This record gives sequence, structure tokens and C-alpha cells, in this order.
Amino acid sequence: MVDFTPQAPTPEEIERDREAGRLLFAGECQFVFGAQKLGQLPDPLLPEVAFAGRSNVGKSSLVNALTGRRTLARASSEPGRTKQLNFFELAGRLTLVDMPGYGFAKAAKAVKEDWQGMMFSFLRGRPTLKRVVLLLDSRVEIKENDRQIMKLLDRAAVTFQIVLTKCDVPKPPVLAAKLREAREIAAAHAAAYPIVLATSSTNGEGIVELRAELARLAYPPPARA
Repeated sequence: MVDFTPQAPTPEEIERDREAGRLLFAGECQFVFGAQKLGQLPDPLLPEVAFAGRSNVGKSSLVNALTGRRTLARASSEPGRTKQLNFFELAGRLTLVDMPGYGFAKAAKAVKEDWQGMMFSFLRGRPTLKRVVLLLDSRVEIKENDRQIMKLLDRAAVTFQIVLTKCDVPKPPVLAAKLREAREIAAAHAAAYPIVLATSSTNGEGIVELRAELARLAYPPPARA
């Protein structure tokens, strides 16, 4: 079981981490590779953070909000259509991995099984994968396939962090209840990181905090001469 015992950061540490996140995500970010099969994966060179979620959870919008680029990650016009792992290099210090959305209702059973097999193999065998950001839509109930993915991540022994999306939509009491539920779910999973974040790619809620979290996983910036 992964042992997480984070201590409350000081105001100085919070400000330092936010600035580190700002600087990291202000750096150059570019698409480097798209892999449809495990044999096509690029060499594991940088720390990696993968983004996973159901096909309509707002994954592409969140990646674009984090990087400040409107078209870095492109959402498919047909949910679940994109079936490849897309790798983006961020400032030469961190790789963002945009995973195919899951839960696409129109896909054949064999396609869904292939997706789960490929994702499990990637998650279990990628030595540079530091965290999976698991996105859950704050507007709707947590689906069974979300729970199945959490179990898959537990089996793969990959740390995952629950991040709620579209949090500008629910009313405050509804969002607070959703956050409590997500924290309870995280506490029940061996591989779950305990900090749950609420985000919105529309109004920027939680973006600064998520950048700060991910900056801790990146290689340090190059030393100044």
C-alpha cells in the first residue's frame, strides 16, 4: 500500500510551489509522439504524468488550460474516437500523456477490451510514469467504469490523483458534496493520492493548484549560469 502522509504546507511553501508551476507550464510545450500500440511508445526519458478520464470529461480542455494553449490537445468530434496515447514534452522537464477516453458507449466490446489491455500494460510497465491524473465530471455521478479504472490503477500500483472537472457548473453545496465523495473514494484506494482538486477550464478554478502539484514531479529547472 502506498503510504501518503502529507503535512500542511506553509504559506511560503504554497507560494513557492505555485510559482514553480507557473514557470513550468509557461515553458514550451509541444506534441512529440502518438502511439497506437505499445511497441510504438517513445523512449522513457522524462518524468511522465498521464491524464485519464471518460470520453466527455473535459480532458483536452483541461490540458489546454494547464498549458495556456487553446489547441494543444484536440477533442475529437466523436467521443471515444481517439485511440492513441499522445505525448507532449513540457519545457524539457516533464512529459504529459493524453490517454484515450474510456466509457465510449458505441464502441464494440472487443475495442473496449483492447483499450483496457493496452492501458494496463502501459501503466504497469512505464518506469517514468509518476502519476495518473484521473478526471471525474463534477456534474454527474461517478460511473461504474470510473470505479473500474481506479481498481485497474490499484492493480498496476500507479499513483493516481482524482481531479474534478467542470466545477464552475454545480452549485457550491453540490460541489462540496462531490468533493467529499471523491475524497472518501480516494481514501479507499491503495494507489490514490489523498489530495483531490476541483478545476474548471472555463474560469480557471484549480488550475494554479494543479500546476503546482505537477511541478513537484518534473525535473528541476536547469541551473542558471
